[in-house]
Amino acid sequence: MSLPIQEKAAHPVRDLCPLFGDLSLRRGRVHEFCGPSRIMLAARIMARTEGPVVWIRPGWVAERLNAAGLAPLADPARLILVQAGRDEGLLWAAEEALRSGAAPLVVAELLAPPALTPTRRLHLAAEAGAEAARRDGAPAPLGLILLPGKGGAQGIESRWHLAPAPSRALLWSDEENFTLTRLRARLEPPASWSLRCDPSGARLEPRPLAEV
Repeated sequence: MSLPIQEKAAHPVRDLCPLFGDLSLRRGRVHEFCGPSRIMLAARIMARTEGPVVWIRPGWVAERLNAAGLAPLADPARLILVQAGRDEGLLWAAEEALRSGAAPLVVAELLAPPALTPTRRLHLAAEAGAEAARRDGAPAPLGLILLPGKGGAQGIESRWHLAPAPSRALLWSDEENFTLTRLRARLEPPASWSLRCDPSGARLEPRPLAEV
């Protein structure tokens, strides 16, 4: 007996947040950004959304998020900055923000990858927030976890690594180059792209490099 071929289900456009080119992130789920340019990548996502952004950071680290530095990409007035006093507080704040559905984007900076159970709780909170947002006619919340290095959160919807790449441009050019790598995704294979930022800094174009 032959079995029917199952095709990959397409998500409605309203359930997707654009990344670069034809790449996108599924709303109502939690994704991971890692690598040295992870904050810049999150800022680019902020520029592609509207409404308030809950940005959660560990309050015990010396570094601080420079909201004014986000101005070329997105309005820093949209930021709701939260500083947690311990690791558990970071995850709790992210969970509550996602569950409320009040913010289309929730960003949590973590110092170490969370285990499977906390990640599942974040997904459940994002799904609950999606239901709340849908009743109000708003987009489902998008959750982002920022991790150093190659990341490694268990049970994440997708994992993206962004790092600066050597530029062939002249020294006086404002052009910036990055390498974007999809390390993990539920329905897509690992892949890598070269991203080139034009002199205005307002546009990035993906160019496939190779499967990794």
